[in-house]
Amino acid sequence: MTRPGPEVRAVIDRATASFPPLGTEMTDIAEVRAFFASRPVPPVTPLPVARVRDEDADGVPVRVYDPRHYEDAPVIVFCHGGGFALCGLDSHDDFCRRTADATGAVVVAVDYRRAPEHPFPAAPEDAYTALLWTAKTFPDRRLAVAGDSSGANLATVLALTARDRRGPAIACQSLYYPMLDPARSRPSHRENAQGYFITADHLRWYWDSYLPDPADRTDPYAAPLAGADLSGLPPAHVVTAGLDPLRDEGLAYAAALAAAGVPVRAHHYAGMFHGFLSMAGALPEAAAARDTAFGVLRRGLGAG
Repeated sequence: MTRPGPEVRAVIDRATASFPPLGTEMTDIAEVRAFFASRPVPPVTPLPVARVRDEDADGVPVRVYDPRHYEDAPVIVFCHGGGFALCGLDSHDDFCRRTADATGAVVVAVDYRRAPEHPFPAAPEDAYTALLWTAKTFPDRRLAVAGDSSGANLATVLALTARDRRGPAIACQSLYYPMLDPARSRPSHRENAQGYFITADHLRWYWDSYLPDPADRTDPYAAPLAGADLSGLPPAHVVTAGLDPLRDEGLAYAAALAAAGVPVRAHHYAGMFHGFLSMAGALPEAAAARDTAFGVLRRGLGAG
């Protein structure tokens, strides 16, 4: 079994120390959000992009990031992670800025409704509304969907929904350590249950918040590994981490896409952990992996 090196271990420990004990000592969503709101936030100079603006996407708040040369640029609809219950536009602002800068694409970040106040299907419906708005606002542009963790779930559900509802056309999907299976029964959920930042208790609490109705746990629009027909989906890039409880479901989804005839590029980072792409400033391997991910997305959009 892979063990983290000392540099990675130190980053994991710092991230763990600043994160609440979700699902065990802390289960009330108001308490959890108050915990995050009270944390000191170090000052950060935002990476400059051509323009950032908040918009109303037919009732769904979005934040639009324009790259330096945004006229006729392709567009990425980005769904943030946070277990369907946490995070938002501000938590992923830096990642979206860097995505726009590195890919040369406009990034539309979706502020979907969160659980437990708004369980499934609120989040995927908001994301699809934002996707339709994006296609209408940026006509005749190549369009991608992307997301991390639960946001990667929403990104691939967008691909499913766009196929099933006949549009809009999606050129590619980028899925970073996707959260796809509420059953949580694969070996990585046991092997990496504790000690690598995100835990089995966190994931149980996230899924219970998002899918309080057990019947929804086999709905392919909530759990894409639950027997969804994956044929005809756009090419996918799937990033997985060896120390992540979600490792095996990401690997299984990449394999299922390939078996359905979908072109897949899969990058697995054995010594990394959940969320590592957002920690590129602390880890050279994470920085290299993020550059690779942005390069795949840029090429998938035909942006050079």
